[in-house]
Amino acid sequence: MTSNIQILSGLHDIADDYDALVCDVWGVLHNGRMPFLAAADALRAFRERRGPVVLLSNAPRLVGTLINQFEHIGVPTDCFDAVVTSGVAARSELAARARGHKLAMFHLGPERDRDVFEGLDVESVSADEAEVVLCTGLFDDDHETPDDYAGRLAELKERSLTMLCANPDIVVQRGGQLVYCAGALAREYEKIGGEVIYFGKPHPAIYDLTLETMRKTCGRTVTRVLAVGDGMATDLAGANAMGFDALFVAHGIHAAELGEMTHETLAQLFEKTGVRARAAMRELVW
Repeated sequence: MTSNIQILSGLHDIADDYDALVCDVWGVLHNGRMPFLAAADALRAFRERRGPVVLLSNAPRLVGTLINQFEHIGVPTDCFDAVVTSGVAARSELAARARGHKLAMFHLGPERDRDVFEGLDVESVSADEAEVVLCTGLFDDDHETPDDYAGRLAELKERSLTMLCANPDIVVQRGGQLVYCAGALAREYEKIGGEVIYFGKPHPAIYDLTLETMRKTCGRTVTRVLAVGDGMATDLAGANAMGFDALFVAHGIHAAELGEMTHETLAQLFEKTGVRARAAMRELVW
């Protein structure tokens, strides 16, 4: 079994076929600890030669917070035109639910993600008092796993609380490790019958927001879009659903699973996950 996916020497191999780029962040531009400067160079080259680059992240944070993280890690901020995050989309939903009354919300996630709801007419309360659950991740994702939340999720289900998942990712790369994200808890909540509303990739609403952001950025509607990412279930599945061509970056969350990147190993991984891509690279370079 072999794959017909094109293995690129650089983004320049196919760049002329596209007018715009939608690019993932974690696993492509950085790993949570260090920047991938060659990837930033590739995005910068695409902007100069072809068209706009919009970063699309499942980070449960607002854009300003994400930019601050870039500056802390060392990701250049001149390699993209705009940023869209699932945190922005989740905040819009919270604002709508809080319209006309103070929303009692249980925040399931670390304190660093509070900017998603700060400034809204939202009160952070205990699970026993909540109308809704905002899940931005595990409280301590360095040490905990979804198994640690079985009892808590059962209590939320007992109260029939809807979970707003501000990050559909199951895992993300942090340094050399994979850590669990909000999507892992949301998946477990669904398994026991809980209701979950997702914000972010691969769900269509976040792409509608991305395309509108892109249109406002460049002043025109773009039709030839390439989606770049390392997540099969998020970046590539979302691109497939939207009809975008996809470029798979292999050194992200699937690196260990893939092993050596060959047409054979790519074919096995893509058959297993059921998604498609036009091309693949070990890492994003121009």
